[in-house]
Amino acid sequence: MIPNPIDVASRVSSRLSDLLRSRTDNPECEQPVTLIAARSYLAGLLPTDYREAEQMHHFDLSDSMLDELDALIEEFGQGALAVDFVQASASEALSQVIEVMIDDENREAPPTLSAVREALLGGLAARLVGDGVLDDDEDDTLLAEAEALIEHFGPDTLAEQCLRSD
Repeated sequence: MIPNPIDVASRVSSRLSDLLRSRTDNPECEQPVTLIAARSYLAGLLPTDYREAEQMHHFDLSDSMLDELDALIEEFGQGALAVDFVQASASEALSQVIEVMIDDENREAPPTLSAVREALLGGLAARLVGDGVLDDDEDDTLLAEAEALIEHFGPDTLAEQCLRSD
């Protein structure tokens, strides 16, 4: 399968992206997870009379996620890999690290993802744990997460572009 030349993940809602991430990251799921498999999973979470009942009531987010998946399936096909539609963004903890770097008055240029990685290697996470900005357990995976973002977006990407927008 040829990867889509456009960043399709940018067209997916954060709620649907989170659902797709939960499926693609779940080791118990049959891999690779496709859009149709994700749709079947989501539809299985809803009561059988859900669709009919919702037409009489207000708009519901789960219903909109099904509609969003249906639109993606129509455009990209049932066999499109769900992982291609997962938004890559920093976790809350890495977002805090990025924000600290952005707010650093001594910094001459906005931080890139490679600058975040270098800061983490230099002990920034440990300092933030000591300052009470991060919890003890939050700094364990930050370096791996920064490296995954670098692999996805490239080392010169502005870190601010990866901030979580929750």
